[in-house]
Amino acid sequence: MMKYKFKPARNPRVLIIQKVYAQLINNDQNIIFEKHRFKKFIKDVVNGTIERLELINEEIKKIENKFNLKNLDDIFKIIIQCATFELMYKPTLSRKIIIKEYLVVSNFFLSNSQTKYLNAILDNLSKKFK
Repeated sequence: MMKYKFKPARNPRVLIIQKVYAQLINNDQNIIFEKHRFKKFIKDVVNGTIERLELINEEIKKIENKFNLKNLDDIFKIIIQCATFELMYKPTLSRKIIIKEYLVVSNFFLSNSQTKYLNAILDNLSKKFK
């Protein structure tokens, strides 16, 4: 059995988070999508998240009574936004897989306790989009 090795620099969702973060920090720059096996997917999620950010944030606000989302750092918010985009607009992908993938990559950006909090938030959001 081959063990899955996490290579953050090539992981599609790490690239998605990095590109959305860079765009929201400096929205004047053009997003460059390097050659990648999942280039179309990465481009779809990055552009879709940025284009639909207002709608995504409205959906996230609907769960604010259950979770304190006001003091989250930017990278945490971006992970939630990208995952929410996928949950809302990528119905062919399994919700469990979307959440699992974002939890795996969140370990690259967040502490362990933040990842557990992220799991609860994404699980709650996923139930809204069934």
